[in-house]
This record gives sequence, structure tokens and C-alpha cells, in this order.
Amino acid sequence: MFGIIRPCKHRLSERLQASWLAHLCGLCLALRDDHGQLARTATNYDGLIISVLVEAQAAREDTSWRRTAGPCPLRGMRTASVARGEGARLAAAVSLALASVKIRDHVEDRDGVFGRRPVAVGARAVTRRWDRQSAGSASTVGFDTGVLLEAASRQGELERSLPPGGSVLLVTEPTETATSAAFAHTAVLAGRPGNAAPLAEAGRLFGRLAHLLDAAEDQAADAAGGAWNPLTATGTGRAEAERLCRDAVHGIRLALREVELTDRALVHLLLAHETERAVERVFGPAAHAAACQTRNAGPAADGSAHAATGGHPHAAGEHPHDAPPRQAPPGQTPGQDPGRTPLPPWVPQGPGFTPIGAKPPRPRNLLAGCAVWALMACTCQLLCCEHNDPFNRERREGWCQRHDCDCADCCDPCNCCNGCDGCDGCGCCDGCDCCDCSC
Repeated sequence: MFGIIRPCKHRLSERLQASWLAHLCGLCLALRDDHGQLARTATNYDGLIISVLVEAQAAREDTSWRRTAGPCPLRGMRTASVARGEGARLAAAVSLALASVKIRDHVEDRDGVFGRRPVAVGARAVTRRWDRQSAGSASTVGFDTGVLLEAASRQGELERSLPPGGSVLLVTEPTETATSAAFAHTAVLAGRPGNAAPLAEAGRLFGRLAHLLDAAEDQAADAAGGAWNPLTATGTGRAEAERLCRDAVHGIRLALREVELTDRALVHLLLAHETERAVERVFGPAAHAAACQTRNAGPAADGSAHAATGGHPHAAGEHPHDAPPRQAPPGQTPGQDPGRTPLPPWVPQGPGFTPIGAKPPRPRNLLAGCAVWALMACTCQLLCCEHNDPFNRERREGWCQRHDCDCADCCDPCNCCNGCDGCDGCGCCDGCDCCDCSC
């Protein structure tokens, strides 16, 4: 359950982005409060789905699931509303137990630095401590992490006893069982016992998807290093693995239809759309989706690009910043703020003249700039938020804001709904309610 869900902020509305960060920060703080600072390294995107599911099933008027956290360097030293309560604690316990299992696997396989004896000894001590801590914190919310640890122990036995040519689903069964139990317990915490069965099915399929995607991503590296890989060991081709992954995504969507949620937007985005993007990231887009994109990108019957893209301004690769510059209205200087009073005709204008307004900030010298740069780097402001340049004081975006997406169409908030022409692309939602878009 590490690295499957990777939402880009440009695909999230402002409300969903705030909710996503609230759960991410809530998971990190729950790990710190319950298990110490070192446990915060177990923070992961996939684990916070547990917290999202608990809050999404809770009563809408219930405000006990959020609190205001203090300043944090990763938020640019700003406060924020973060998730708390039993959902965050369950997510922390599950994440810690899974991190312990992952470290133990690295030690047994002697991967990288874990192949060195001093590192392996220290890692085993950490995993034993995290096993005890996760079991203790999970018991306070009525969950038994023993099912996770027992599934991890059965995983090794299945891999060693698997006959050549056996089904790959035999290998994914322990992961499916573990995630199914975690998903189902969110219904207990939220007071919705009727949701336990469909959530258990969604969790089972999510576990299968996570295991298969991890195996497909690592297959080439495992073959080069001589490591065991479930796809190679069972003789499962990539086409069959892709089919199983896409079937799992479809099954998750069907299971979510039977879950009663007070706020479906973020759950649907993460478990319906981001899982499909994860499959496309590993195997490439589906054949039918590629064919649809090729058809929609072709010229329209009337020769207009607008008709070919279904009326959506970004569907043909257009970007709002690529539009031609607007002409200034009469009496207004080009580039001038429309809300500002036009400049009188006697005011010098044009190249070589500084526009009227506040003086530009004075640049810092080398020593002062380096000192401010070091301070901003230590508080993560250079990475995680918009800031003033430490030398020339110009407004700049953080490094994460400039490099947080690697897809060409992620700036389209309605991409998951095919440009708001109805959700015929995913077939699992009603209009644009699923992605919380405002078009």
C-alpha cells in the first residue's frame, strides 16, 4: 500500500485539495503523537485512505474529526485544519504496521543498505518496536493488527511453496485479506455497519491492485537482480496482469456504489479515478481510451476545433496561458490592471519609463540573501509554498509547485468527467459531482 495513489493538486478542486492535505497532515501528526518522531517516516498516501473513508461516512454536521494544528515547516510555517480522532489513529496504526512489514521484507531480501549486518540489526529492532506500537494504538480503536502481521507471514510461505505456473491471485491473497479488514473497520468507526461488506470488497480489490502494480513495476529490476517476482514466478504476462488490474478498478467502483457516504467526492476521486491513473502509469492507457482520444482529437465536420473537442477549451491541448494577449480597452495601457484608473495623457509612458506605483523591492546583498535563503530552506519554504526570492524579493512558486505533476492534461479540473459532457468516460458517477468541479 505504498505509492499507488498519487493525486496531483491540479486535478483537485480547492475544497478537495484542502481535505486531502488535512488527512495527510492528520496521519503524520497521529504517527508522531502515538508512536514518536521516527514513526512519521511511515506517512504514505495510500494509508490515509483509511482516514478519508472514516470521515466520508461520518455525519456531515459532526466536527469532531478535525482540529487546528500548529505551524509546520512543510506547510510554510502555517497552521491548518487537520484530521483527527479514530480515523487518523486507525490510519496511523495500519501505516505503521505496513511499514514494519515492508522493512522486514527488505531485510530478508537484503536489498541495498539492508544487506549490511549493522543496518539489518537496527532495522529488525525498529520493526519489532513498530509491531508493538501499532498493535497497541489499533486496539484502542477496536482493530487487531494481527490480521496484517499474519497476512505478511503467510505471504512468505505462499511464495516459497507456490508451484510453477500457479495462479498469481494465490500470491495476492494475503494482501487482499489485510486491506479488506482495514477498509471494513472504517465502517465500524463511523457507525455504519451496513457499509462493512462493500468496503471489505473494495479493500480486497485495492489490495490486489496494489500487489499487482508493485509486481509489474519491479519486474524488470527483479529480473536483473535475480529477485523473486510473482508475475515471473507464475508465468503471468503483462497483458493478463493489466486485465486483472483493470478488473480490480472496475470492481472497486461497483463496490463504492453500495457504500453510504455523506461526502463521496474525495473517496470517489481517490479510489475510482486515481487507481485508474495508477494502472495507466504502469501499463499505459487502455486501448479504448486511446482510440477515443484519437477520435476526439481529429478535425470536426465543420472544421472547427471547438466542435472536435466537445466544446471544452483544454481538450485539444490548449492551455489558457497560450491564448493570444487581449487588446487593451481605449484609454488603458496594455498590461494595466482593468480596475485601475487610466493614466493621464501627460504621464510619460512606454519603454524606458517606470510605471506609477510602489517602488520595486530593493535586492538583498550576497550575505543577507544567503542568510535568508538558509532560513527559508530550513523551514521548507523554498520547496513547499509560494515565497519571495531571498535575493531579488520577486514572488516565486515553490519547487514542489513547479514540479508536482508530470502529465500534460492535469491542469484540467474536469478531465475525469470528459469535459463535463457527462461521465461517460468512467460510467460510475452522476454528472460532475464526483470530481467537485465548478464548470
